Amino acid sequence: MTDPLGPGPNTRVRRLPEKARYDRDSVFRILDDAPFAHLAAVVSGLAMALPTLVVREDDWLFVHGSRSNAVMRAAADAGRAFVTATIFEGLRLARSGFESSIAYRSVSVVGAASFVEDEVRRRELLDRVIDAVVPGRSREVRATREDEVRRTAVLAVRIEEAAVKVSAGPTDDDEDDRRLPIWAGLVPVFTRYGEPQRFDDGGEPTLEVPPSVRRLVGLS
Repeated sequence: MTDPLGPGPNTRVRRLPEKARYDRDSVFRILDDAPFAHLAAVVSGLAMALPTLVVREDDWLFVHGSRSNAVMRAAADAGRAFVTATIFEGLRLARSGFESSIAYRSVSVVGAASFVEDEVRRRELLDRVIDAVVPGRSREVRATREDEVRRTAVLAVRIEEAAVKVSAGPTDDDEDDRRLPIWAGLVPVFTRYGEPQRFDDGGEPTLEVPPSVRRLVGLS
């Protein structure tokens, strides 16, 4: 499907709308690139947000969490969920504090939500969450036990409405400010993995770093 996902009644970007995008490619790219997301819901009259791991499958977003978590239960009870994800990419330093900002890509998603009740499907999705963080890792660890599957919730959120906001490029300094002797520019941020460190917790000390981790950190 190529139809845009917005602007919609819950996701229209009103502040700096020129930074907004609503196409599926932009929405999906950020959801796939972000290391984690936030699920929001109202719990006992208070708006709350849960940082958690998610994985996307076509027009569906699967949110991982505990069955006892109040935010997960509230979203499922409401039958509708709000999910956000942000990728921090640097500092946009202007010649004034007012125009300075961060460089980022963010996405907001709204859609129907319900728990995945089928245990076989939930087990499959939990493995996909593991592999979304470290590709191939689910095949290196022991299989998830039945009691662990029962204790873990997966909330399926249909990506029905979404908006992307991107802050990048030069700041919007006033013409007069551009003539001031003040440095302005971008300070980029890079996230990378360091050298793996084995836990000294009584495990087998001679095991080598597994292939999934070696690929992740660029050792193979």
